[in-house]
Amino acid sequence: MPVQVKGEVLSVRKIGAYHAMTVVASGVATTAKPGQFVTVAVGGDDTSMLMRRPFSIYQIRERGVYGGTVEFIFSVEGRGTRWLADRQPHEPIDIVGPLGKAFSMPREPATCVLVGGGYGTAPLFPLADALRARGCRIDFVMGAARDERLFGALDAKRISATLNVTTDDGSEGVRGRVSDVLPEVLRSTGADVVYACGPMGMLRAVSAIAADAGVPCQIAVEELMACGVGVCMTCVLPVIGDDGETRMVRSCIDGPVFLGDRVRFDDIGTVPADAVGAPQPAVVKQSGTVSLPGAPSKPTKDATATPGAPADPAERELAR
Repeated sequence: MPVQVKGEVLSVRKIGAYHAMTVVASGVATTAKPGQFVTVAVGGDDTSMLMRRPFSIYQIRERGVYGGTVEFIFSVEGRGTRWLADRQPHEPIDIVGPLGKAFSMPREPATCVLVGGGYGTAPLFPLADALRARGCRIDFVMGAARDERLFGALDAKRISATLNVTTDDGSEGVRGRVSDVLPEVLRSTGADVVYACGPMGMLRAVSAIAADAGVPCQIAVEELMACGVGVCMTCVLPVIGDDGETRMVRSCIDGPVFLGDRVRFDDIGTVPADAVGAPQPAVVKQSGTVSLPGAPSKPTKDATATPGAPADPAERELAR
């Protein structure tokens, strides 16, 4: 159950191209699970920035000298994240969490391939810790545009059986994308399950590769979230349910973790016509009637006729 707490900034540190903020938030830390996220109020009490910023949880410590803490990673992209980067230790911060659905864990020890893009790798580390505690093998694949945009490569190497790194420009690891190396990783490891977090394009490719290999895949999507609690509907996307029906679901409460082969990536940003509750367009029949979904159809008047005049051209001629 999510809670809103007035937390305290414990530290803000730079990690490569990113920032890591640790917040004392005992009510959040005690119930958080891998894959969940928090939302943070930015700008202070008098700010015009009303929307909270969502961040995946990077580290969870239920107990500590100052109480339970959560740590999240962010990149400075605008006013809100710049404000966060400028916070100092012991400053108050308003935080809500944990939010969303967490990753599902295998019941038995399994070979797990974790795929991350950029700082989307961050929530995969608490997941890796939980999987290792269950006796699972971890194989990491991570990628980024260039080397400074990678996150956690040294930690991933320490906790995984294998680590494959890709960068778009070849500045670190293999030149290319995670999708270039993933098929061989799945084959060589005999993977039982894939977990992934990162940009939507990467998640689409990873989901397709896992499906082709017959390997279950869970993805944590990165969608814009204005509220984080299911009210604003800005983070909806089309997902196929267990009954085979497509529904527009909210990433913040129905996700952010979904089965990769259930997300209709081609239709993101639209409401598919076959989705449950999708609006249906009116149908104009040749007879001149307009059929509206759920409403009886009525004949329409001839567009060329004038009120009180015969509709047939021959009759109009005789009427002159």
